[in-house]
Amino acid sequence: MPTMNNFYSQKIYPFLLATYRWYLRTPERSLDEAYKAAFKIKQIEDEYFNGNKIDPESVTYTSNVLDYFKTDLKKQLKIARMRLTEFQSSRWFSNESNQKAADKAGIEYASADSTLEKLRFIDQVISKYIHVDAETSAPNLANQPGNVQPVSAIIPQLLTPKLPNNNSNPKRKGKANTTGILPRSIFSTITRLQVELDPNSEQDVVKNFRQAQKRTIISIRFVLLLIIVPLLTHQLAKSLIVTPLVEHFRSSEEVQIFLNEEMEEEALTEIQRFEERVKFEALISNAPPLSAEEIESHIKEKAQEVAEEFRQESSNAIKNVFADMFSVGAFIWLLLISKPSIIILKDFFDNIVYGLSDSAKAFIIILFTDIFVGFHSPHGWEVILEGVSRHWGLPANRSFIFLFIATFPVILDTIFKYWIFRYLNRISPSAVATYHNMNE
Repeated sequence: MPTMNNFYSQKIYPFLLATYRWYLRTPERSLDEAYKAAFKIKQIEDEYFNGNKIDPESVTYTSNVLDYFKTDLKKQLKIARMRLTEFQSSRWFSNESNQKAADKAGIEYASADSTLEKLRFIDQVISKYIHVDAETSAPNLANQPGNVQPVSAIIPQLLTPKLPNNNSNPKRKGKANTTGILPRSIFSTITRLQVELDPNSEQDVVKNFRQAQKRTIISIRFVLLLIIVPLLTHQLAKSLIVTPLVEHFRSSEEVQIFLNEEMEEEALTEIQRFEERVKFEALISNAPPLSAEEIESHIKEKAQEVAEEFRQESSNAIKNVFADMFSVGAFIWLLLISKPSIIILKDFFDNIVYGLSDSAKAFIIILFTDIFVGFHSPHGWEVILEGVSRHWGLPANRSFIFLFIATFPVILDTIFKYWIFRYLNRISPSAVATYHNMNE
């Protein structure tokens, strides 16, 4: 029995107490989650919509960007609805005995002022979207424009999916119903004429032009940022942070001069060529021949010069490694904070690429495939890999280079062919036909 009592006091009782505390904190926890959801909506409004409602009329964004924000809005509204429902339910079940139990368990509830303040903030944020959601999910609220209900009563009604009206009995459209009496081209021509005769068509054209102009400016600016920010970060980090640390640890003369054997062989080859040049110049000149001591002195000076040159090159390679880490970190950070700009850039490139003619598309595809996966591409990959290895002070491993050339271009070629078969063949079949004709 003592053993069972100890087990109960050490294992069971703390677990039950923690579970009971979690239950007693449910109202406060639910309200906090709803408050966080409303706060995220407010952040989107302040950062991307100038503090206004998330609406296409507030700012000029493309449809893809607006869909992104609307999806995030629906997600946060759903969280607020669920948490506020949980808040009301848990408060309905709470009573005076639960309050006394919470006091005994050492749980301090948030003050009434804090709770009311959070509810007011949620009301202020979400009440903007009442009438928009009411048209689709709660028609009975549309007749009460002046009656703003509490969030706990409004949110569940707003986000409840609208059920189809069984009394209307709409006709289901089958394949037979999609074919009209007249050809579709006639209807499309009539629609085009209606647009051209519409007095507001000029405003729509101007609005579309301004959206395209803004999209182009944002895309070009974002591309320049993707290029300039990593390069600038690389130079600043290398000059201000990495260089002082590397020079501090490599200040002694006993430090290793060469990072790999290739550097050492290159230095020896340079000294040998210098020695042969000195002897050759001494033989063809009219001056008195140099003694062995003088030749050795010249070679020693050259060796010290070469050693200092390769010491600087080794230090520079080490600096490049750490500076590139800062540059990659800045690039990733820029991508993480620029999700709307990435969506706009993707839309911009889609309009450019898919707006080209079929022959231009085929030309660009053939150009890229021949450069990266064509017959002469192995030489280019070899130069790139050797340059990267020298940039980081690594030995150019020929086996790795040949293995990379034997696998990576093949993978790229497979990706190109899959993209052509899967996407381009569906979007622009004529471009695929042109590509095959030009490739043959």
